[in-house]
Formats: sequence, structure tokens, C-alpha cells
Amino acid sequence: MEGLLESFIALFVIMDPIGNLPIFISLTKGMPLKEVRRNVDRAVFVAGVLLFVFLFLGLKIFEFFGINLDSFQIAGGIILLIIGILYVFGTSLKYVKHHGTDLSIPIGTPLLTGPGVITTTIILVKENGTFVTVIAAFLALLATWIILLNSARLYKILGEHWSNIISRVMGIVLAAIAVNLITEGVLNIIGLAA
Repeated sequence: MEGLLESFIALFVIMDPIGNLPIFISLTKGMPLKEVRRNVDRAVFVAGVLLFVFLFLGLKIFEFFGINLDSFQIAGGIILLIIGILYVFGTSLKYVKHHGTDLSIPIGTPLLTGPGVITTTIILVKENGTFVTVIAAFLALLATWIILLNSARLYKILGEHWSNIISRVMGIVLAAIAVNLITEGVLNIIGLAA
């Protein structure tokens, strides 16, 4: 149960649907409610497909390219640390562009399932097993879907100020997770070399 909670928190924090509310709202501003819902459904579907592909095939993809999981864990930890630092300092990741009204790609990936989520998913499978990670991933996607569906209401309740504060706190948590991943990867490599 502890592994499931940790896995869910890690994935939810990295997806950061609350911190991404301002971006999502700005992209869907003026859209009819039906269109917003369609975009939420598609974005979470795209995020889910990518997440589960790496959840089930990530290690095989690594084997194909000859990548060591410990090295990937360190590299992924560094990426997560950078993302966490960007969240803490309120620097937006300017990689989301509006192409027509289909937001499934920019929101689904890289905003929800980007390098950080992919890295974390593969590491969680290694640490907690596939079953626990599948449940955690499903719960994180479900929570994200619910938050994005209610984005306008939540943003009105939280306001820009509190959305920014939550995003920055999530950034600190993410940075702590990243440091832990880097430390474990380095210790594993040192252990193998010894």
C-alpha cells in the first residue's frame, strides 16, 4: 500500500494538473464546454497511451538501445530536478502551442506525459513492480482527468495566486523526488563497480 501511495504521488506531482491549470485554461478560453470536455478526454487518452507504452515496454526499449537503467535513472533524475526548479521559480515551460482546437498533443504530451513521467514510470516499475505502477498510473490519470474537467471551477476557487503557490510546492516535492532518484542511481552504479 505504501508503494502504491508513493507511486501515485510521484506521478501526480510530475503531471502537475493543478499547476498546469493556467496553461490549460488559457488554451481553452472561449471554447464551448462540449469542446473543452472533448479536448480533456483526448489529452488524457494520449497521455495514458504514452504512459502505459513505457510502463509495459520501457525496459525492452532500453534493452534495444543498450541503455542501463541506473544511468537512465540518473539522467531522468536530473531532468526532474530541472523541471522541479523551474516550477519552484515559476518559470513556465513554453512548449505548448495552440494548433486549431485539438489540444490532445500539446496537453497530453509533453505537458502531462513528458520525459519526467516516462522516467518515473520506468523507475517505479523497477522499484514497486508492474501491478502497483499500473494502479498508480491509472489513479494519477483519473485524478488529472477530473481536475482538467473542472478546470474553470478550480481556477476560480484557487485563483492565479494559489495555483502558483501549489505549483511551486509541487516543484519542491518534485525536486526532492529527483534528488532521491539521482542518489539511488549513483549508489547503484558505485555498488556495481565495487
